[in-house]
Amino acid sequence: MGTTNYVSLSLATALERSIDLAAHNMANASTAGYKTSHPLLEAVDPANTGDDTTAVNYVKDKGVYVDMTQGALLPTGNPLDIAVTGTSWLGYETAGGQTAYGRDGRLTIDTEGRLVTMGGSPVVDISGAPITIPAETGQSVTIALDGTITDQNGGTIGRIGLFQVSDPSAMEALGNGLFLAPQGGAEGTEEGTIAQGYIEQSNVKPVVEMIHLMDIQRAYERAVKLMNEENDLTKQAIQRLGRVV
Repeated sequence: MGTTNYVSLSLATALERSIDLAAHNMANASTAGYKTSHPLLEAVDPANTGDDTTAVNYVKDKGVYVDMTQGALLPTGNPLDIAVTGTSWLGYETAGGQTAYGRDGRLTIDTEGRLVTMGGSPVVDISGAPITIPAETGQSVTIALDGTITDQNGGTIGRIGLFQVSDPSAMEALGNGLFLAPQGGAEGTEEGTIAQGYIEQSNVKPVVEMIHLMDIQRAYERAVKLMNEENDLTKQAIQRLGRVV
């Protein structure tokens, strides 16, 4: 395989990843709290010549960039719906006892009185403990900007935790809008606020993402075409040499 094929193959491989991420963004355009993900691509010269005019650059997939741009806040009137403003994350307890992170604030109360997501994951406080709402309180709660939950008499029930993730790009997706942070990569924070009665919409812009997806598809087709043309030239050269011999 020639150099042209290797360069084109590195580009096509990176573009496959880009197509997957763009399609995933499109699929989550209506998912509350979803943040757009984009690939981080880099041109790499294995020979390290330092000369941009003669270097052969390959495409390297360095990971994923998470766009933390604030999504629009949609009023719902539901006292258990919350939206986080800023770059902080909500914390949730997983079935395995770990703390996962996300921005989906569509909450409800389960049969055990715990404040949970629509998928059943308990919301946690700053210490990582699930928050329980007394049965007699029900949904008659007030949630302050700092996440403090009080009942109709002003009594404090608990406080929803907010967390900062050091490297959102390194988070592992669990599904249902939940992510695991890298080891030691998340800690409680006082930054950010919580808006009661709202949900944060996805920050995906469907039209922009669709155009991006089309551009990626065209670039992928060009890379594949270039490989095919290189292979055809090699085949023709071998055939001609064979006839001469």
